[in-house]
Amino acid sequence: RSKFGTAGDKIVIETFLEGVELSVFILTDGINYKLLPTAKDYKRVGENDTGLNTGGMGAVSPVPFVDAKLMGKIKSRIIEPTLHGLVQEGIEYTGFIFFGLINVNGDPFVIEYNVRLGDPETQVIMPKIESDLLNVFMDMKQKELFAKTNIRINNSVATTIILTSGGYPENYKKGYPVNGMNNVQESILFHAGLKFEENKYLTNGGRVLAITSLANNIKNARENSYKTVEKISFRDMYFRKDIGLDLIK
Repeated sequence: RSKFGTAGDKIVIETFLEGVELSVFILTDGINYKLLPTAKDYKRVGENDTGLNTGGMGAVSPVPFVDAKLMGKIKSRIIEPTLHGLVQEGIEYTGFIFFGLINVNGDPFVIEYNVRLGDPETQVIMPKIESDLLNVFMDMKQKELFAKTNIRINNSVATTIILTSGGYPENYKKGYPVNGMNNVQESILFHAGLKFEENKYLTNGGRVLAITSLANNIKNARENSYKTVEKISFRDMYFRKDIGLDLIK
């Protein structure tokens, strides 16, 4: 016995994983699965991934470093063993699985699981999915039908920029008018911390708007999103200016 504990105490040995994080998503009927677009999100409030963690300041899809070799490892080492484990444990699960991964010198490791698409990952991958997801959900009721289902995903690159209230993720004020949304054509606006009152939009949360744009590469997609950002304004509006920059070679 030592002053640090008694015999039988458990010691947890953890491995430090250094690499780049990414998000992988599937739809599954519990046996079969369909891959959805990959994404990389940006959680820190400050540029160059500095400052406090947030719910997400932006995202890019797909992740350019996920090639066929890495995806093969993700499937064989993570996705398929996960589904096998659910079956082995008698868990009947149908729906989304979110794999929060880290790429360590070409090898994927799991950081977290979730049973949703994530935010702002949802806003960056949904515009890339051309199939009617309602029909896909219906197909999931019949495993033989779902196994043959094809989810169409376009080849465009999407970037999402989050506009936040000044001070987020700590204290911030709300109730400020949001201007310029009617002038947006080249991007998709996902409403978040907004409310509609007396025929105008007002800020009503920390993360106010998600701006998603599609293009043929990250450079053009992010430029489209930031052009839209310039059209929108509200008091103390804040956003990161470096979303996707680390992925441009």
